[in-house]
Amino acid sequence: MATIAIYSLKGGVGKTTLAVNLAWSAAVQSARRTLLWDLDPQAASSFLLTDKKSKGDALWIFSKDVEPDRLIRKTATPRLDLIAADASLRDLDLLFHELDKKKRLAKLLKGLSKDYDRILLDCPPGLTETNKQAMRAADLIVVPVIPSPLSQRAFEELIGYLGTTKRVLPVHVMVDRRRRLHTDTVAAHPGWPAIPMASVVEQMSVRRAPVGRFAARSPAADAFAHLWRAVEQWLAVPVR
Repeated sequence: MATIAIYSLKGGVGKTTLAVNLAWSAAVQSARRTLLWDLDPQAASSFLLTDKKSKGDALWIFSKDVEPDRLIRKTATPRLDLIAADASLRDLDLLFHELDKKKRLAKLLKGLSKDYDRILLDCPPGLTETNKQAMRAADLIVVPVIPSPLSQRAFEELIGYLGTTKRVLPVHVMVDRRRRLHTDTVAAHPGWPAIPMASVVEQMSVRRAPVGRFAARSPAADAFAHLWRAVEQWLAVPVR
């Protein structure tokens, strides 16, 4: 089992878009038993993948020692399951501080390893205790980066915090090749995967589905598929 955290210091950079489409690709392209764990109290991944209303129980896994598998939901995609988020996760950072257990999330993930090949974590933005636990537990951290100086700066701050690039896969997102800044920035990082700005990506929130389900032949779907192949290739090589 491999754990992949989708994380960014900044909000509004397409983090959830990556999380949902990568989880779909893991289940469909690679036929992996896949779990997407939504840790963001905004619950955007949960909204995109399930019609069920939240019961406000997402925090119970941490506050009441409820086993994670009790809150796992099936999605419309075979082999793709979900642990949904809700507003109760706003208190998760405080709870982690009170518990003083730095590897609580890692232990919970280990308990799920027998049932899943890939677990993806949709992390909230910012450098919080929740995210610190997610990054410690992750085999790979996928970081969306808009081709702009501010987003690049946030990425560099993250690398400074981690002290390494070995477990990090940066991804250019919302790329508009009509903009000189975007084309120049993407050209400066030829090894980074790139996801285009596209109307089908915006349609995800309307259709409540990954791009591959309703626009399989679109350039955006191809880009997500390429990104997933890059993730699988990265996971196949041991980190040194």
